[in-house]
Amino acid sequence: MRTIAVVARKGGAGKTTVAVHLALAAHLRGRKTMLADADPQGSSSEVMRGRVGDGPGCVEAPSRSLAALQMTSVKQAHEAMVIDTPGGFDEAVAQAVAISDLVLVVVRPTFLDLAAALQTAEVVRKLRKPHLVVLNQAPPARDGVEPPAVKKALEALQVMRLPVVPTVLRSRAIYQTALETGRSAEESSDPAAAREVGELWAFIERFAFAARSAARDAPEARAASIAAIR
Repeated sequence: MRTIAVVARKGGAGKTTVAVHLALAAHLRGRKTMLADADPQGSSSEVMRGRVGDGPGCVEAPSRSLAALQMTSVKQAHEAMVIDTPGGFDEAVAQAVAISDLVLVVVRPTFLDLAAALQTAEVVRKLRKPHLVVLNQAPPARDGVEPPAVKKALEALQVMRLPVVPTVLRSRAIYQTALETGRSAEESSDPAAAREVGELWAFIERFAFAARSAARDAPEARAASIAAIR
């Protein structure tokens, strides 16, 4: 089983939206998945309660109980566990990161989000965990040209030497409206959003499942894995 922690130091970055969509993406592709809601706000659990039909398992799990939930999920033959962590980066989030195989840092293309991402990445690096940045709520590209805010954000992340998932999640209303009924944008009639989520999961799946061993061995191996996936 692979465990993926979704974190964001800045509120409103879309951490829960990304976590739920990843859990649903894994489920829709036949992977037995557990969504661990470690955020005291319980937003992921609220979303999943609105889902009709089958879906990933979802458990409200305080950070102190995540390790036990992970062991239980392994025994129940889950293939993936996605953790929606509390906002910020405190001891509770550190516990989630500590048991994870991959940490996803969710940021918007804003100065404050980027500054927070660097702080988060420094902590994750100290814990020697593979990590990727997911750029979320970005303005759509026009005629294939990225808006200045997105260009600056990508350039800043490169300067900060933070590995970025190639797929950018755009600011689309469907990401929120789909969650109102416990569904993913992939289950909606918005092909652009569905494509974004599908590409996001495909990249993360290959990194976390196929390249996990190399990514955990050394920073150089992790960089090589990312380059190979791209």
